[in-house]
Amino acid sequence: MAHINALEKRSGSNCELCKAHGNLEIYKIEPNNNGRAEQAIFICDKCLSQIDSKKPDPHHWHCLSSAMWSEVPAVQVMAWRLLSRLENEAWAQDLLEQLYLDDETLTWAKAGLNEDKDHIDEIKHLDANGAILASGDSVTLIKDLNVKGAGFTAKRGTAVRNISLVLDNEKQIEGRINGQQIVILVEFVKKSA
Repeated sequence: MAHINALEKRSGSNCELCKAHGNLEIYKIEPNNNGRAEQAIFICDKCLSQIDSKKPDPHHWHCLSSAMWSEVPAVQVMAWRLLSRLENEAWAQDLLEQLYLDDETLTWAKAGLNEDKDHIDEIKHLDANGAILASGDSVTLIKDLNVKGAGFTAKRGTAVRNISLVLDNEKQIEGRINGQQIVILVEFVKKSA
């Protein structure tokens, strides 16, 4: 009970990753967790399900831009691991470059990274020519696309900049055309140089 009380006090009864209230659980940061509060974080059920997900929702993890500055090493470790898992997201890689961990904390973070990566199926998004797409890339449409519900047709040759990958579907990306965020099938785009 003292363990949970220490985590509640440290976190202010908020999720230490996204600051949500309620439904908080202890998450032990492996490896070598000896059960001390310093080696665990207090998180909400949504963060827990996202950590355990093979295909986490990158939009949920924008909260790491605040959590990564925590003074709690266990929170720093979890933020580093999650940002590392989001390697296809340009914003996550920018945050990872800003995140400084002392040598001991970085060693702890890296020790569990392989375990975390085992949760992820490596999905590759390939354009119509077989080129690998990454988040932040620019693509060009190779076919006119009728955008359902938006009332316009995206013309062949339209450039789509700063795409996002649909992590659980290698056949889809997201991009902004005519000011609207839409899902685009990779078979209808080619990577821009």
